[in-house]
Amino acid sequence: MFSFLLALILLWQPVESSGAVLHPLRLSLCEIEYTSSKRSLSVNLKLFLTDVNEALVLDPYSKELAFCQPNESPKADPMLLEYLNQFFHVKVNGKALDLKIKSKKLTGEGDNTALWVYFEYYQQPTPTTMEIKNAVFTDLFFDQNNIVYVHYDGEPKSLMLNKKTPVHELTF
Repeated sequence: MFSFLLALILLWQPVESSGAVLHPLRLSLCEIEYTSSKRSLSVNLKLFLTDVNEALVLDPYSKELAFCQPNESPKADPMLLEYLNQFFHVKVNGKALDLKIKSKKLTGEGDNTALWVYFEYYQQPTPTTMEIKNAVFTDLFFDQNNIVYVHYDGEPKSLMLNKKTPVHELTF
């Protein structure tokens, strides 16, 4: 599993030849973890900041929303949540989780800057089913792939969602 994740991280870098970017890999990462002993469910999304800006303000290099910066726009979180509610959901036992951002952070730099968005839920009923829709950026990029890792009490499952297959349901 670690080697697969390492390979994905290495592949997540833009391909360069003679100093010119040829084609970036269109990818997002979602990690979902349920721990029955804590009755908690966490969702962590890793999105390229240029893709977020492209989706929200139609300019990949915009500084308008300034996520995680001292001058972050008051519109940043509401715009992000409005977008995510169209293209992303997690349903536990048929009931959609209400997306409320617990925290977010930026990592990386330049075109490799990632926006991490974290959601957390407590007192959840024990999941018997989980439906995951991850179609983020498939409205913008025909080749967008969204990797989803689900850890249910430590048992891992991996999914690849995209424009053709944006939703998957797991049974536990």
